[in-house]
Amino acid sequence: MTGQTLPMEPSLDRYRNPMARYFAATRPPFLTATLVACLIGLASAGYGGVSLNGLLVLVTLLLAMTLHAAANVLNDYYDALNGTDASNTERLFPFTGGSRFIQNGVLTDRQTGRYGYALLALAVAGGLWLAVQCGGGLLVIGACGVLVGWAYSAKPLSLNSRGWGEWCVFAGFLGVVVGADFVQRQAFAWQPVWTGLPYALLVTNLLYINQFPDRKADAAAGKRHWVVRLSPERAALGYPMIVFLALAGLSLAVMARLLPALAMLSALPLGLSLVASRELIQFATVPAKLLPAIRLTLAAMLAHGVLLTLILFLEAP
Repeated sequence: MTGQTLPMEPSLDRYRNPMARYFAATRPPFLTATLVACLIGLASAGYGGVSLNGLLVLVTLLLAMTLHAAANVLNDYYDALNGTDASNTERLFPFTGGSRFIQNGVLTDRQTGRYGYALLALAVAGGLWLAVQCGGGLLVIGACGVLVGWAYSAKPLSLNSRGWGEWCVFAGFLGVVVGADFVQRQAFAWQPVWTGLPYALLVTNLLYINQFPDRKADAAAGKRHWVVRLSPERAALGYPMIVFLALAGLSLAVMARLLPALAMLSALPLGLSLVASRELIQFATVPAKLLPAIRLTLAAMLAHGVLLTLILFLEAP
C-alpha cells in the first residue's frame, strides 16, 4: 500500500457539497458504536422499570453522537499535526489511518480543528440543557465524557500516545451507557455499569486491533500506545484477554442476577471475536491481512450490543 489516495478514500470531487463534506468528516458509520451504547443504556433503564421519555431519548442520542463526532474530527486534526496519518502507508481505510480528509485535500487542518471544537462546544451546550432537565449528576458524566473525548488526542495530555487510549475508549463508552441510563432514571445506579461493561470492552478491542496497521506510523510520530510498546506478537495476545474480560463480566452479571439469564445469548457474537483473535495472532506482523479480523471485531461488538438491548427490553417489567 502506498501513500497515494486510494479509490475509496474521500476526495474533493466526491464532496463538492459543503454539508455533505462536513457530515462525512465525522465518520458517520463509526457513530453506530455510540448509538448502540445509548441503546444499551436505555434498555438498562427500561429493564429497571423506568418508563422512557421519548424527547429525552432523542436528545441523548443526538448529543452522544455529536460528542463522538467531535472526538473523531479532533483525532484527525491532531494526527495531522503530529504527522502520523500522512506517513501511514499500511492503513486499512476506512478503519485505520484516519478519515483522510486532510491528507487528501478535502478539508484543511485549520478547518478540521475549528469544526472539531465547534462540535465539542455544541455537545457541551446541549449537555448543560440536558443536565438542567435531568439532574446535576449528569454534569459529572458529561464532563468526564468531554474530557476523555478531548484528551484522547489533544495536547498536552494526548492520552492515546501515552498508553491510556484503551482506558479512554473503555471509560468513554461505558460512560455513554451510564449517561443514557441516568437521563431516564435521573439517578445513578449500578445496573448500567454491569450492563455496559462487556460492550465497552468490545469497543476497546476495536480500537486495539485498529492500532496494528497504524503501528509503524504511530511509532514514528511518537505515539507510544501498547501496540507500539510491545512486539506485534506479544501485543496480539492482549486481544483475546479483552474478549475474555468481556465474557467474564457478562457471566458474572448474569450469575449475580444483575442481568437476566437470557442475556448470555448476547455472548454468542463473541465467537466472531475468537476467530478475529486467531487471525490477529497469525497476521500481527502483516497488517494488510488484518481487514477480515477488523470486520469481525466490529460485527461482534455491534451484534452483542443489539442482542443485549433486545433481550433487556423483552425482559423489562
